[in-house]
Amino acid sequence: MDRWTREVADQREHGTTGVAPVERFAAEARALRPLAGRAPFGQLRDLVRKVQADCAIDLDTNSYSVPWRLIGESVQVVVLAGRVIIRHAGQVVADHALYRGRRQRIVDRMHFVGVAGFEGPVRAERIEIAPATLLRPLAEYEAVVGGGW
Repeated sequence: MDRWTREVADQREHGTTGVAPVERFAAEARALRPLAGRAPFGQLRDLVRKVQADCAIDLDTNSYSVPWRLIGESVQVVVLAGRVIIRHAGQVVADHALYRGRRQRIVDRMHFVGVAGFEGPVRAERIEIAPATLLRPLAEYEAVVGGGW
């Protein structure tokens, strides 16, 4: 398809401009300038997320806090220019810097005002839970029930 575009379509006279696209581009190419590392268009992501029981929404493995009164509600999440803007019913309810890392918890303490115990420390790291283990060696269980394979 690329070959056909280059060798056939771009060589034909265009019905609107009256000039072949390859000739038109050659004339315009001299006027084109680099954008100094900026994207040639606005980079916007517009998403819908549900506020989880921990007063947060998940975005790209990171967790961003939202006012606790919105638990269970759907919110609009806009990612634009390094910011995460969260709206509910048309109102901005949270505005965070976009974090590039993974599995981070980004918390605005004001989102927890009114929650019992919110004055305590906010735990940003994950709680490690030890894997389940047997209370006794398997040999003791085998002795009680007998058998084996």
